[in-house]
Amino acid sequence: MTGALLGLLLGVGLLLIWRSGPRAPQPGAGSRTPGRRQQLLAEAGLTGINAAQLLALQVGLGLLVLVVVLLTTATVTVSLVFAVFGFALPLLQVKRLALRRRADLREVWPEVVDNLASAVRAGLSLPEALAALAVRGPEVLRAPFARFATEYRSSGRFAACLDRLKDDLADPVGDRIVETLRVAREVGGTDLGRVLRTLGTFLREDARARAELETRQGWVVQAARLAVAAPWVVLLLLATQSTTLAAYDSAFGTAILLGGAVVCLAAYRLMLRIGRLPQDVRVLQ
Repeated sequence: MTGALLGLLLGVGLLLIWRSGPRAPQPGAGSRTPGRRQQLLAEAGLTGINAAQLLALQVGLGLLVLVVVLLTTATVTVSLVFAVFGFALPLLQVKRLALRRRADLREVWPEVVDNLASAVRAGLSLPEALAALAVRGPEVLRAPFARFATEYRSSGRFAACLDRLKDDLADPVGDRIVETLRVAREVGGTDLGRVLRTLGTFLREDARARAELETRQGWVVQAARLAVAAPWVVLLLLATQSTTLAAYDSAFGTAILLGGAVVCLAAYRLMLRIGRLPQDVRVLQ
């Protein structure tokens, strides 16, 4: 049985490596909207990973956990439960990184807007103002603006470079700023500096209020996560008692595990929905 599982793990791993390899670009592929997973990877700042590679990592980790727990406990049902946890872990980590990156960007967007307003007031063109952020902007955002500056110098196509900049930033506030600059470039006007200063004031107030709310609800979220994880940690500790775990291979034991998993998932999702703060949506992507 162990040999079959190891053979299955090797075969699936080789298949996923082949499927996640480079592909020749298809006609019209550049205009295709990226999938939800690819957008999530961009929001997390993981631009070097595609959705297929993330899926390969999930499947590989799930199979690895399945084999390890099965060899340790000799219990198929418990092994499958922890294999599901292993499969979900990479995606949950990407979501956590995306939330952390969005929180970090929320703190620096007012500085970006202030720099743009100062550059516009000093008489710089919009491409020059954006390129200057690669040097004077916040450290976390210098790389996307540096790529914008390089592409604009090589192509001179402002609209196309703005589209690439939006993809690199992958943030609702970034979309708003980019579209504001696009409209200002296309239709002109003298109110851009005032609009940017108003936007900067709004972003500061929003970041201050959201930080206070997240601090107050942080201990509730951590307590809920601990409460959800505790039963499964206890189950893992029971791995030292094979006679106890053998009961979970029965139909009744399987029903208990499934019922516990459903209850934990439903309770955790309900807690997140009740305590969820409003999030900006990328309606301008």
